[in-house]
Amino acid sequence: MRLVKLSATNLEPGMFVAELDRPWLETPFTLQGFVVRDAEEINYVSNYVDHVYVDADYTGARQPLTLAVSNTEPKPAIRLSLKDEFNRAAVAFKKAAQALDATFHGLRSGSDMDICDVQAALKPMIDAVFRNQDAVAALVRLQDNIEYRPYHGVAMAVWAVILGRQIGLSRSELEKLATACSLCDVGMTQLPAELLDQAENLTDAQRRIIRAHPSMSANLLAGVRNIDRDIIEIIENHHERLDGSGYPLAAEGPSIPLLARIAGLADAYDAMITPRPYAKARTSNEAMVELLERSGYQFQEALVEQFVQAIGLFPTGAMVELNTGEVAIVTAQNITRRLKPEIMIVLNGAKARRTMPKIVDLADQAIAAEGERWISRELLSGTYDTTSEEFFI
Repeated sequence: MRLVKLSATNLEPGMFVAELDRPWLETPFTLQGFVVRDAEEINYVSNYVDHVYVDADYTGARQPLTLAVSNTEPKPAIRLSLKDEFNRAAVAFKKAAQALDATFHGLRSGSDMDICDVQAALKPMIDAVFRNQDAVAALVRLQDNIEYRPYHGVAMAVWAVILGRQIGLSRSELEKLATACSLCDVGMTQLPAELLDQAENLTDAQRRIIRAHPSMSANLLAGVRNIDRDIIEIIENHHERLDGSGYPLAAEGPSIPLLARIAGLADAYDAMITPRPYAKARTSNEAMVELLERSGYQFQEALVEQFVQAIGLFPTGAMVELNTGEVAIVTAQNITRRLKPEIMIVLNGAKARRTMPKIVDLADQAIAAEGERWISRELLSGTYDTTSEEFFI
């Protein structure tokens, strides 16, 4: 047998797969060696392995692949590189959130803050964005079990770094931006918890207190040794809006620093997609649509457009429902056709689990064979007892 290494996606019908890039027992394949017969089976194999070894001398008559798999079948990963980075970023996210949480608790008890601890904890998250921002973005959207304030700070930093990288900011600017975003709400540590969780019926006095938190945060940080003035400036201005409707100073247009405009956009997006005591989470698509509606008067139009380009209207890792009733996970973006990403169908039209998840590029469909599919709506995690996270871990 003469073996040739081949990417699983480059398999062709009729090839005999003799070996895999991992132990056979870690896959759902019932036979150690099989013939692939068509494109559907090639897609099936590529869901589980990156590359295979085919018999270059194969002439026929070996056992074909069977698509009947047991109930102990491992859950398919969206992409191996995405899954690995997702898990790696999860560790970095947890450490950054813990460092920020410790900082917040320390400030509540009157301790001094060491900004170097926060900056050190954020660097692995920035590195993760550079390696694979889709995996990090998917991870952040799936976090739901961490105290809102420190979680929001890390998440806000991630969204801001993704946007900042999209528009070409330097690494040093991204680090300042991430640090500022993570600390934007430190002033909240000086306010009563019940006030922060109050959903409605705020008095004018209560509203003024909450709207003073950017100034309170900046004042807390002003006494920190070696603090960069740009960081304080971002924090002071992250709730200002182009049309002057923001706070605390009602600054307008170009008087709001660029990095603060980015921070404000990241803050608004994350607040919309995160469940809070007084508000349900929206889908990423719903949040993006609102940002687009507010662009040009509250948020800078060019920044919103670049954010959409970076994240996607239906971002990688999002769970979506199709016009056919099928449920899928977005696996890759289509830069030129943003409403037609690549997806992995995991539930059929009756909302039952597919034995074999199916990869479909919505921008390149065989319409005559199956009929055209398109995304009807994005779903929140847990809808139909399914989460995107199942397909990353």
